[in-house]
Amino acid sequence: MEEPEALGFEHMGLDPRLLQAVADLGWSQPTLIQEKAIPLALEGKDLLARARTGSGKTAAYALPMLQLLLHKKATGPVVEQAVRGLVLVPTKELARQAQSMIQQLTAYCSRDVRVANVSAAEDPASQRAVLMEKPDVVVGTPSRILNHLQQDNLKLRDSLELLVVDEADLIFSFGFEEELKSLLCHLPRIYQAFLMSATFNEDVQALKELVLHNPVTLKLQESQLPGPDQLQQFQVVCETEEDKFLLLYALLKLSLIRGKSLLFVNTLERSYRLRLFLEQFSIPTCVLNGELPLHSRCHIISQFNQGFYDCVIATDAEVLGAPVKGKRRGQGSKGNKASDSEAGVARGIDFHHVSAVLNFDLPPTPEAYIHRAGRTARANNPGIVLTFVLPTEQSHLGKMEELLSGEGEAPILLPYQFQMEEIEGFRYRCRDAMRSVTKQAIREARLKEIKEELLHSEKLKTYFEDNPRDLQLLRHDLPLHPAVVKPHLGNVPDYLVPAALRGLVQTRKKRKKLPSCRKVKKVKTQNPLRNFKHKGKKPKPAASSS
Repeated sequence: MEEPEALGFEHMGLDPRLLQAVADLGWSQPTLIQEKAIPLALEGKDLLARARTGSGKTAAYALPMLQLLLHKKATGPVVEQAVRGLVLVPTKELARQAQSMIQQLTAYCSRDVRVANVSAAEDPASQRAVLMEKPDVVVGTPSRILNHLQQDNLKLRDSLELLVVDEADLIFSFGFEEELKSLLCHLPRIYQAFLMSATFNEDVQALKELVLHNPVTLKLQESQLPGPDQLQQFQVVCETEEDKFLLLYALLKLSLIRGKSLLFVNTLERSYRLRLFLEQFSIPTCVLNGELPLHSRCHIISQFNQGFYDCVIATDAEVLGAPVKGKRRGQGSKGNKASDSEAGVARGIDFHHVSAVLNFDLPPTPEAYIHRAGRTARANNPGIVLTFVLPTEQSHLGKMEELLSGEGEAPILLPYQFQMEEIEGFRYRCRDAMRSVTKQAIREARLKEIKEELLHSEKLKTYFEDNPRDLQLLRHDLPLHPAVVKPHLGNVPDYLVPAALRGLVQTRKKRKKLPSCRKVKKVKTQNPLRNFKHKGKKPKPAASSS
């Protein structure tokens, strides 16, 4: 009975060129979703598959799609070059990642199978030129694909053979319902379709009726998050909002959180409040801001992945892209939420080697929690999720935990009584920093980033050449009430550091004096809170420059 379960890539009948690309990616065995979905897809069946974030869903549909295209070209009669595969995703960032994965898998057959991404807001003429070459696979958002279909840049009625809807549970909530229904009118009557989703909700059921024909449903019997051996999940009860800021300061400044981390909050205003607060203590962070262009957001993610930042503050797609059924994107309510629902990062965005996810604000729904937590503990790497909870939020968290763990199962969020009295000496510093972060300072920090975008915008370069005075005014328009950074807060006096952590903090100081040959190391993630509680006074050996 064990033999069929150990199905490897080499036993799936894949093209040798695809197997070589898989080997180059370091995939020795398929994940559960890949093992179950690929053979069924190669048999020509429609699939409705649910698998958790980070489980390899992209390769689960990309490999059979590429295999079928390569097989058709190798064995079938010579036919005219045409678009035969279409991948629909809810955001531009996810489109970039899907394209990147498909290109990696076609590394040894790129002449035979070409892929194009038409989701970016580029010049329509350049995208038209790409589509004129009839790539084998096209990736994009429903609105962008529909636009090209209506302009006759893309024709699918006589050629499409494979349709993929990735992150299907977000397609409708991001306002693409009407576009998708219109898009389906441009497709042939018969085609193979895959719906990939992290959750099964009403939107997915509606999509199933629209897109699939007698599908096989893969509702894999796996946890929506990795097990406790890989992903450790904790809740920390903070008596007040001030305690949340104090605890976060201690975790980051005293190196209780190792490696790279993601901080999730519920509004964009909170993102900047948190960033300015941490800047008071010389803790470098950046905000993934949906008000900025796609290129800038991708640049921030790239810098994080390369190790320029160890901490990114973001809001999640459940909040930014709150269900907008019946609305067009961009018509949401005003407020602190980002204007672009595609800016959310809780779904699919590819952050590399995230050691910890910190829910500074409680996620609004279980789905939001799952997709936040899914940013860490990916590809068999360990990870930690730490959720900050106020006493008034404990009932909501309890209901959410019941839905996550199921009836009769042990709770997945382990309570940890953090010893706040150990860091009580930092409270006056925390209050001092919080006083410096005013509403006006937050507003001007947001304006500063937008101003930088204007100054470096390629599209505005010609305008500024014709209007140099506008450029001069923009450069000299300085903020009136910036957050005042007090240099002394960046240093941690030894007498304030808990005795059990003094050796750790001294080690960190020594590392700062080393030459700046930044080399990103994979740090084996441990439970920082357990280290804090049980670590003795063991001096660490001096760091050697390797």
